Amino acid sequence: MTLIDRFRQAPPMFWRSCALAGCLFVALAWLMALASARDLGQWENQDPKIRKWFNSLVIPDMPAFSCCGKSDAYWSDMFEVKGDQYVAVITDARDDGPLGRAHIPNGTRIPVPNHRIKWDQGNPTGHGWIFIGGDEVFCYLPPGGV
Repeated sequence: MTLIDRFRQAPPMFWRSCALAGCLFVALAWLMALASARDLGQWENQDPKIRKWFNSLVIPDMPAFSCCGKSDAYWSDMFEVKGDQYVAVITDARDDGPLGRAHIPNGTRIPVPNHRIKWDQGNPTGHGWIFIGGDEVFCYLPPGGV
C-alpha cells in the first residue's frame, strides 16, 4: 500500500484534526501580526509615567491585546466628525526613521471605527494618538484629556 493510498483511507477524524491544526495555525499567525509592535529604544528618554500609560493601553474591543507599540503610534491632534464616525487627521511631523514606523503624510484622514475609540484611560500627553498596524486602526485617543 502506498502512502497516497493510506491518505485516501484515512478516517474522517484525521482530516478534522488537520483542519483544526490549520485553523490554529492561521489564528496564531493573525495574533503574531497583531503583536508586531516594536520598541527599538526610541522611547528610552520618555517620562516613566507616560511610558507606563502607553504600555497599559489595550484595544477597546479586544482587552487582551495591547493597542500596539509606539512605533505604530501617530499624533492626531485634529479630527473631524462625519455622521457618527470620527475621522482622525495625522498631525505628526516627527521623523519616522528613529521611530521605526511607516510614513503617513500629515493631513492624511483616517476613518476610525467607533469600537476602537478609547475613552477609559485619559490621555496625559497633550496629543491625540492613533495606533495603526497596516490598514487597521487598533486604537484612537482623541486629543485632550491631559
